[in-house]
Parts: sequence; C-alpha cells; structure tokens
Amino acid sequence: MAFESSLAFGIYSQTKQLLQGGFHSDKPQPQAIIPAGAFAGSIISSILCPTELVKCRMQVQGTDSLISYSSRYNSPLDCAIKTVKAEGPTGIFRGGYTTLLRESLGNASFFTTYEYVRYYMHLQLKDASPHQTHLIDVGIGIMSGGLGGIACWCVVLPFDVAKTIIQTTPDKISTRNPFQVLTSIYRRSGLRGCYAGLGPTVVRAFPANAAAIVTWELAVKMLGIMHD
Repeated sequence: MAFESSLAFGIYSQTKQLLQGGFHSDKPQPQAIIPAGAFAGSIISSILCPTELVKCRMQVQGTDSLISYSSRYNSPLDCAIKTVKAEGPTGIFRGGYTTLLRESLGNASFFTTYEYVRYYMHLQLKDASPHQTHLIDVGIGIMSGGLGGIACWCVVLPFDVAKTIIQTTPDKISTRNPFQVLTSIYRRSGLRGCYAGLGPTVVRAFPANAAAIVTWELAVKMLGIMHD
C-alpha cells in the first residue's frame, strides 16, 4: 500500500503541475486537481488489480465452503499461477474495469478533499506563531489526509464491493459489469448492501490516509520538492 500511495502522490503532483502550466494560485484549482487525481488513479489501477485479485481470493477461500479443497491456494504466488492457468493471462486482471473506476474516482475525490481542507485550514491558521509551523503542518496533514480518505471511500465503496464479487465468484461466465452487480445487490439488500463494511472502512481510512499524507509531505520537504 505504501508503494501505491507514493506512486499516486507523485503522479498526481506532476500531472497537476502540468495542467496548471505556469499559472500559480494558492487557491485549489479543481480543473487541475480532479483530472490529475483521476489520472493517477487510472495508472495505479493496473498495478492494484492483480494484487487485489490475489488478496481477495486468498481471503475468501478461508470462509467460502463453495470453493473445493483442490482449488484452494497455498500462497499468493500459487493463487496467481492457478488463476492464469484456469482463466488465461487476462484472468489475473479480472475486475480491471471496476478497479479503474474505483481508483480514478477515489483519487479524484481524495485529492479534491485534501486540497480544499488543506487550503482552508491554512487560511484559518495563517497568523499562528512561526515556532508552531511544523506542528500545524502535521495537524493539517492529519486532518486533510484523514478527511480525504473518508471522502474517497464514501464515493467508491460500492465499486469496491462489486470488484470483490467480480474477482472472487467461481462462475467464469458471470457478469463483470460493476453496474449490473450493484443493481443486483441493490435489489436484494438496498443501499446498505452496496455500502457493506462502510463503518470499518471509514475507521481505517482516516488514520491510514492521514499517516500517508504526513509522511509524503515530510518527504517532500526533506527533499526540497516544491509542493503547491
């Protein structure tokens, strides 16, 4: 997760600067933030899809009695090899479209929330003592990253639910269309079914994303990289 987060931050920062061109403004520019975040998400989705497929299948096999003993996996590598043998090279990318939607929409939501929270918190605290700048920056990083993570998962959790079903279903001919999957879930369980696991996800999202942002911003300062 640390690698994907760092890659997303790096791609986002570079893309946002390119979209802004020579124009610089302290105020967030959604016309640059949203496409930059979506682009970063689309890039890392190609990395996440195979690894998440393996993770989901390894998790499901421990509880799903429908999976026969002969098809169980001994390790992540064993899972990947058996998937490719059974479904071909494209099998390891099952759920790729749904992962793309989740990551592009999620990163656009995350970075938009992050940039606006960061901007308005800096406005409120601009008159603070210079001696407290470091602590203030850490606090802003915690709040902007944490709230960004919550916003991200509130937007994309239904796609994550659909992705898990698509990647773990034993039926090879079942639909891979996330909207059809979500429609089926909604008919059975309503909106609550589409947001299954929202509570634990939000509880995890705040500290995980807060830590990622604080670490990223600290690294940027240490390396002397410009951060708008």
